[in-house]
Amino acid sequence: MVRIRLMRMGTKKKPHYRIVAADSRAARDGKFIELLGYYDPRKEPPEIKVDKEKVMKWLKNGAQVTDTVKTILKKQNLDPDEFRKALKKRK
Repeated sequence: MVRIRLMRMGTKKKPHYRIVAADSRAARDGKFIELLGYYDPRKEPPEIKVDKEKVMKWLKNGAQVTDTVKTILKKQNLDPDEFRKALKKRK
């Protein structure tokens, strides 16, 4: 199963994260399928960059989203739950 999740980067006590599509069995910082964006919580306001087209592609293919990434996507006006409801209505 593919999950859209955070991958920790940076040095000790100075984290920033990549938003990636990865196999759910892979290690948190291990192999990933595709890079979708990044999140830097240390800046004020937190810096978030997401490629919405890539995220939509993975959601259409059935990727699951972790709770933390779901919160980040909602801040970018991209709600995975609303997207899934719209997909079900089309079918």
